Amino acid sequence: MKILVSEVGPRDGLQSITSIMPLEAKKRWVEAEAAAGVTEIEVGSFVPAKLLPQLADTAELVRFARTIPGLTVAVLVPNLKGAEAAVEAGAHKITIPLSASETHSLKNVRRTHAQMLDEVKSIVTLLNGLPIDRRPKFEGGLSTAFGCTLEGVVPRDRVVALAEALMSAGCDEVGLSDTTGYANPAQVRDLVRQVRAAVGDHALTGLHLHNTRGLGLANVLAGLEVGITTFDSSLGGLGGCPFAPGASGNIVTEDLVFMLEAMGLHTGIDLQKLIEVRRIVRDALPSEDLYGFTPDAGLPLGFVQESKL
Repeated sequence: MKILVSEVGPRDGLQSITSIMPLEAKKRWVEAEAAAGVTEIEVGSFVPAKLLPQLADTAELVRFARTIPGLTVAVLVPNLKGAEAAVEAGAHKITIPLSASETHSLKNVRRTHAQMLDEVKSIVTLLNGLPIDRRPKFEGGLSTAFGCTLEGVVPRDRVVALAEALMSAGCDEVGLSDTTGYANPAQVRDLVRQVRAAVGDHALTGLHLHNTRGLGLANVLAGLEVGITTFDSSLGGLGGCPFAPGASGNIVTEDLVFMLEAMGLHTGIDLQKLIEVRRIVRDALPSEDLYGFTPDAGLPLGFVQESKL
């Protein structure tokens, strides 16, 4: 079984810290992860530089990443203007965040649900006007799908209804995001089943999970049990959400890949090469903490990646 591990560190990781990684270091990071076998990387976000100066060079990084064979270059866009910039730079995939919590939506992108759905429709019109070979995949990312630090419980029916609205507006797919690290395995299984029943299995294949309360990998297992095949993660566990208080802790890419490979699932990623990428990030961000049990403990004696045989 092939599992897609989508690296989000250059976007979700860097937007959550005050340090600014130099563009050349970002290029080395992206290039090294691709060389380790990572086939999809979210390299940045097209937001105003005054809001997230850490990501001000996203367009340049997209253009560089496009030169790497076999790499899907993904970005986050908050609105039509961001989507236009992403298309101009050449991104292969764009994701727009629609927070299931409207309070979080107003804090994060300063728009209501209705306003965000209008943005989605405008982006779909933009993309439909492009030649097929220039048209990026368009994902509607349902943020705070499992709970919100500002609103608390997010009703399941609201998440399902918003997923249906995103698909009706023209998204190619939807994704569920545990932005605040509230999810538990039972909730993951239930919400995935409910959303898929509404929009179809093909329209929901990915989860963005955080490890804020130590349940990140347990939630991955729950996702696997209900057919999810794409998981976002961040090298060294960098990241969270700057607009959701206390929402630290992306899943560590190194730990995720180790678990999947140890289970006999195929990621196509060379674990040892992946772990070595940490040096690039550590050198460029010496004041930031990097996390991960696998890099600290090392690979078990006798461990052999079946996918490399």
